[in-house]
Amino acid sequence: MGIRRVVLDVLKPIKGSTIIDLADKLTIIKGIDGVNITVTDMDVETMGLSVVVEGDNIDFDEIRKVLEEEGCAIHSIDEVAGGNKIVEGRRVK
Repeated sequence: MGIRRVVLDVLKPIKGSTIIDLADKLTIIKGIDGVNITVTDMDVETMGLSVVVEGDNIDFDEIRKVLEEEGCAIHSIDEVAGGNKIVEGRRVK
C-alpha cells in the first residue's frame, strides 16, 4: 500500500475551471477513490481551497500536475496518510 490520503492547502484563480471541474479531473487519476474540496477563503482574484484526496495508491505527482494545469498553487501539504489503514489523528487547533 502506498499513500492513502493527502490534504492540501491550495490557491486557485477565480477565473477558469470551477471546483466541481477540478474535483472531476482529480477523480480521474488512477488510485483516487474520492475528493473533497472546500473553499476556505476568497478574494477578488483567488480562492483558498482545502483539497482532501483519498484512495489506495495515490500518485502525488499526478495530483500536482492536474492542479498546476488548472493554474493552482500548492501552499502546503497539511496531512498525509499511508499504509494498509488510515489512522485518524487528533486535530491540532
